[in-house]
Amino acid sequence: MILSDFRYQDPWSEENFTLPDFIQQSQAQQRQDQQVEVNRQTLDKLLTKLSLKDIVGLDPAKAYLRHKYRQNCKANTLKNDFTTITLFLSYLKSCAKSRLDQIGRQDLEAFVEHEQDRGLKIVSVSNRLGSLYAFLRYLIEHDLADAQLLTRKIKLKVPDALPRAMDAEDVKCLLAVLDDIRNRAMILLLLRTGMRIGELLNTKVIDVHLADKKIMVYEGEKNRKGRAVCFSNDAGQALQDWLQRRESQKQYLFYGRGGYRMSYNNARVLFKKYLRRAGLEHKDYCLHCLRHTFATELLNAGMHIECLQQLLGHSSIEMTLRYARLSDKTREQEYFKAMAIIEGEKINEPDKRDHQLPPLSEASQLLTAYAQNVSQ
Repeated sequence: MILSDFRYQDPWSEENFTLPDFIQQSQAQQRQDQQVEVNRQTLDKLLTKLSLKDIVGLDPAKAYLRHKYRQNCKANTLKNDFTTITLFLSYLKSCAKSRLDQIGRQDLEAFVEHEQDRGLKIVSVSNRLGSLYAFLRYLIEHDLADAQLLTRKIKLKVPDALPRAMDAEDVKCLLAVLDDIRNRAMILLLLRTGMRIGELLNTKVIDVHLADKKIMVYEGEKNRKGRAVCFSNDAGQALQDWLQRRESQKQYLFYGRGGYRMSYNNARVLFKKYLRRAGLEHKDYCLHCLRHTFATELLNAGMHIECLQQLLGHSSIEMTLRYARLSDKTREQEYFKAMAIIEGEKINEPDKRDHQLPPLSEASQLLTAYAQNVSQ
């Protein structure tokens, strides 16, 4: 019998089951070893691809990727850096630049315009520019590029958009069409825990604590900080149904072919399918909207912003404060109260106004008295 079978023989028991410390430490070490192996495999593949590129500065580019690997950057970071480096160095070659020390500010500006002309969103261009400056800093530290490139950086105006939360009625419509046990558990967990899709897909059965109604996220998707998230009764019931149906020997909570973790693309396609069934395809919701919906609903229910920050795994409170702009009920109440007065709905209730203007006959006397006080 494997450990996951033992844990879920009686999932709703009042008795809390806690893994011994040596098992928890073993699990943590196993995760770390797996991550190192994934990073190593990713690096090897990227270096092989890079060797086939006809670009400027091939050897420094390889050295930089190895440098990022030694810094324990995740596989996705290595992939993003690889994309940025190859695009930029290929662009330099198309501009007849043959050496890295020929790079000037005008080349960076032209590359930004080139990426925008290719249809890249400004947020993506900004992220790519940040990766490029990190690469340039590495080159400068090794005397391969002009240090003046970092003296006056290019700054892009990135819109501070509101998080996209789903309407309450849309959530009901979505939940009503979830007919598959696995998919219902996955979508409800995203909606009730606020986990990022990558975090949920990386979750293993051993990370789930049904009795405590929580899931351990040992490494956050973005900031790599661990946290514990809670789930509600409806998500717990859906999860229990899936645990009873799934193949118990699979280590990932949601798996694909071969027992490996489900891919992001597979999860995205499933979500789009249910949006079509619910008649919500035209609203352009995405999986991350479930996280935004989770945060907005908790704030509307009165949760403190600091508590929500911990549940979402935000490093900065400013990130969490974005949701307050969506769910400030006090501001809404004050607005509609004021508009009711303006529209004359409370014309007979002057005592409810916060500030009463004086009659016109008294206004001149008040102004005269104020002017005298000022002159004195």
